[in-house]
Amino acid sequence: MPASHRLRKGRYSTEGGVYLLTSTTANRQPFFADPLLATAAARCFIRPELLKSSALLCWVLMPDHVHWLLQLGQDDDLSAWVQRMKAVSAMEMNRLRGCKESVWQSGFHDRAIRHEEDVLPAARYIVANPLRAGLVRRVGDYPYWDAMWLQTDRD
Repeated sequence: MPASHRLRKGRYSTEGGVYLLTSTTANRQPFFADPLLATAAARCFIRPELLKSSALLCWVLMPDHVHWLLQLGQDDDLSAWVQRMKAVSAMEMNRLRGCKESVWQSGFHDRAIRHEEDVLPAARYIVANPLRAGLVRRVGDYPYWDAMWLQTDRD
């Protein structure tokens, strides 16, 4: 059985649950090093019709992967939510590139945040990704992230 199928076997979605989600690009290609593609994908992440009743608490788009901190809404599940984000962002990126290539690796990693006191540390982990990767010296200098309750000095 492929690893992605084993990962899905124990996955379930809880309305109102908070999840740390990670998805990588196909073959870890650094698509999002291109500002045009990164901006296109980032715009998809905040579209209300894609979010539905779920709340995207925090996210960061790295050159070859994305982290989302999601509070799952009513009548939605993790797999459907991730599929929407990946499908629409890939279509938009391929439109801009004039091609029909795979953008995202199949599958995703998820971790349920079970305690409210773990939500803010998870958000800090997410937004600090560009710092840990050496892409910027300050979180506010990285353009492809957002957090619903963190204040930044970004323009």
